[in-house]
Amino acid sequence: MIRLLLVWLVNAAALFALPYIFTSIQVSSFGTALVAALVLGLINTLIRPVLLLLTLPVTVLTLGLFIFVVNGLLFWAVGSWLEGFRVDGFWAGVFGAIVYSLISWALSALVAKASD
Repeated sequence: MIRLLLVWLVNAAALFALPYIFTSIQVSSFGTALVAALVLGLINTLIRPVLLLLTLPVTVLTLGLFIFVVNGLLFWAVGSWLEGFRVDGFWAGVFGAIVYSLISWALSALVAKASD
């Protein structure tokens, strides 16, 4: 349970860092980042697998690159649904999702190393 909360905080911190890298992504507060990280986690757990299954032929044809499109669309969608979290367009969603994943991965690695 503690690990799940720690991952959630790390993801929120990664999301809160994105506006410092991209001006096309806005996060109004750390509380908004917590809610957005929770919604992104739920969408990635529930909706993303269904979308990946439905788009499997296109994903195979593009050698997996279509997954970036799916991730960007979901990131952009969450930015349109949540108040205080804004993603200005599709490409901002794609690049934001990539950088969000990289920052989250790096912070998770640091936290895991610190807890050892």
